[in-house]
Amino acid sequence: MLKKSTTNRFKSYFGLPFLLAIMFMGIAQSASATMSIDLPQWQYITMKGSPSLRGSAMIDHSYWVTGSNNSIFVSQDGGKTWQNKSVDSTMKTDFRDIALFDYQTAIIMGVGNGQSSMLYKTVDGGENWQLLYQNTDEQGFFDSIAFWDHNTGLLLGDPVDGYYVIKKTLDGGKTWRRIAKHKLPPILDKEAAFAASGNTLIVGEKGKAYFTTGGYSASVYVSEDFGESWQRQAVPLYQETQTAGGYGLALNHKQKPFVLGGDYLQRPKQYANMASFDNNVWVTVNSGENGLRTAMSCQGNICITTGKTGIDVSFTAGQHWQVYPGQNTTEGDNGFYTITSDKFVFLAAGADGKVGILSFQR
Repeated sequence: MLKKSTTNRFKSYFGLPFLLAIMFMGIAQSASATMSIDLPQWQYITMKGSPSLRGSAMIDHSYWVTGSNNSIFVSQDGGKTWQNKSVDSTMKTDFRDIALFDYQTAIIMGVGNGQSSMLYKTVDGGENWQLLYQNTDEQGFFDSIAFWDHNTGLLLGDPVDGYYVIKKTLDGGKTWRRIAKHKLPPILDKEAAFAASGNTLIVGEKGKAYFTTGGYSASVYVSEDFGESWQRQAVPLYQETQTAGGYGLALNHKQKPFVLGGDYLQRPKQYANMASFDNNVWVTVNSGENGLRTAMSCQGNICITTGKTGIDVSFTAGQHWQVYPGQNTTEGDNGFYTITSDKFVFLAAGADGKVGILSFQR
């Protein structure tokens, strides 16, 4: 799977004291105890033009973030320097998702009604961009993309004709085939998908795929055959308004799925904002209920979840959570819209061009 990294290198990045501290913190969290250790601090950068950034991807030292006004920023040296690789086009779009295949090759997804939803591809690190695919349905609206490998991937779009649009490619995005409508459940009343963080649709091992929806009925749709058929499962997230429900998905290192959400019109409100799939049922996670969470990423047992108003951390693969220390709780915008990770480094991006890097490498 792309944008996912192996997690068997944990010990090579940490000294024994730090490892023991993390293990002890996990035990303390399980016992509902409170403790603190010296954790790494976020390093912040503001991108030129202060765009809203909702797409992120990384492989090793190659970092990419995408967002409004055709914005794309790339670092090939682990965040030390950044280059503006934005698409030069008269048609403006909001790039809210990215699939990164290697240091030089990526597909980015723009959102919007009709032809504003599009895919671009680069094979030279963003120096040049090719329009790969453009929506032609007036009712269409792209929400997310995800790839298992360089060739096989899925695209999620808003409902057309009463069913979500799931398209599949077997040739790296050159051509797309819509999954037959009878292979998906019909949409529920007032159901909606949110293109919030590039994590509305994700893929896992052995052909598994997931996408989440909201509205007055929070759901996760699951496929176990590389996207060819789907089943809907209700999830216990806040779902009392049209703008509530599922906003993002993630897998921990054990391939356990998590769904995140809330309500963007009530970002700081306390409500059920996370659930995980345990013993064949979705159950609420004791996340602290710290408001809307739109993205999550894991490295080993370390998981970070974030939304515009804050950041939470787990040292138990998503089982127990606490607020990441160092945040100014009196101010609202402590977090990000999107987050990704590789080799125990986390890359996040959000409003007003804000990018954050958090390294657990020691």
